[in-house]
Amino acid sequence: MRIKVKQALSAEQPLTGVTISGWVRTRRDAKGFSFVELNDGSCFRNVQAVVDHTLPGADQLMEALTGASVAIVGDLVPSPAKGQKWELKATSFALLGRADETFPLQKKGHTVEFLRTIPHLRARTNRLGSMMRVRSRMAMAVHDFFQRRGFAYVHTPIVTASDCEGAGELFRVTTLDPVAPPRTPEGQVDWTADFFAKQAYLTVSGQLEGETLACALGDVYTFGPTFRAENSHTSRHASEFWMIEPEMAFCDLAGNMDCAEELVKHLVKTALVECLDELEFFNAYVDKGLLERLRFVADRPFARVTYTEAVQLLLQSGRTFEFPVVWGENLQSEHERYLTEQHFKSPVTVYAYPKAAKPFYMRQNDDGKTVAAMDVLVPGVGEIVGGSQREERLDWLVAAMEAHGLDLESYGWYIDTRRFGSVPHAGFGLGFERLLMFVTGEGNIRDVIAYPRTPGHA
Repeated sequence: MRIKVKQALSAEQPLTGVTISGWVRTRRDAKGFSFVELNDGSCFRNVQAVVDHTLPGADQLMEALTGASVAIVGDLVPSPAKGQKWELKATSFALLGRADETFPLQKKGHTVEFLRTIPHLRARTNRLGSMMRVRSRMAMAVHDFFQRRGFAYVHTPIVTASDCEGAGELFRVTTLDPVAPPRTPEGQVDWTADFFAKQAYLTVSGQLEGETLACALGDVYTFGPTFRAENSHTSRHASEFWMIEPEMAFCDLAGNMDCAEELVKHLVKTALVECLDELEFFNAYVDKGLLERLRFVADRPFARVTYTEAVQLLLQSGRTFEFPVVWGENLQSEHERYLTEQHFKSPVTVYAYPKAAKPFYMRQNDDGKTVAAMDVLVPGVGEIVGGSQREERLDWLVAAMEAHGLDLESYGWYIDTRRFGSVPHAGFGLGFERLLMFVTGEGNIRDVIAYPRTPGHA
């Protein structure tokens, strides 16, 4: 019977005749036997196997170098060694796949920059292996959170004809010949000859389609890949990333902020309970204040300030920022981190942003200058959640779309949700990779996703 390393290490009693398969982390040879440290990816820790040199298959031991794959049959017995409860006393040994001395992940320190050059192998390291396990558990925790609250999980399109954010930073999807596309009589590209008979793109957000489903199902969420053709080389931006996007009917900005705060806390608490081995590794080797910060976040309410109050705090801070603080412009990462790390020393929800800095779909406030938007900012990362109460008033929405220069005909389906039984509703987007950066202390988005897509790299 094959068992995983995680099962072996958590066993309540000795086991006989089990098989553990995995990759060799280290092998130490003594007179007549060898110690083989084995990891199969199921958990952070390794299991030690003691292999007698007279056992069947032991003649292959000398070829079982770091990175090789093996299968070891034996008995799980109490270990006399300090720091481990069990070890595998082998009864047979089999070398499954060789790895010679050129295997790049020998037992030594490796920089994250080097590991990014071998994305196909770096998941075998403690660092990315731990990240992938945390990522897996956090993804399930997202579904746990919404399913327990009665949300319907919906799947919004990956290919879309709409630019939700209005920023124009989209990847085009086309089957036309890029060298010689069909042309109109006026010499323009004839998009009616394309696969979808119009211009199509990879989605930047599932929000607009999510709103239509919320206006039928009540509370919904989508959780999937999104794409931004933004030529940004910062540590927080990727061209392909995953977004968690709930949309809630009969919900206002206050309810939206409550939901976002509860979600972040739920994810942090889940990580602290179910990923503690991995978080202890990140706390020791990546961010020594990580566990203290996560426990602080899990136990305390988030601060809440209006955008105007946040700008006043920044102006009164006495700090000289690289980007000047100006009312009416979006807060920069350095502004967000000052608020969370220096002033409040906790996550902060900033709301009531200037309408000129936000997309067309956000509900305009009575002051005529701001909209019912909110961002959740966390220490070490800055913004991880952005959302708003959506504009449910037909005439206000149409006016906002016209002010943004949008083609009303192409958004007719979206306008219909305000024509037929419109309701107050709200939602937000949580960048999954930024959440993972916060939970693990990693400083670069390229290190929280297995195969990062960034400008110039695919």
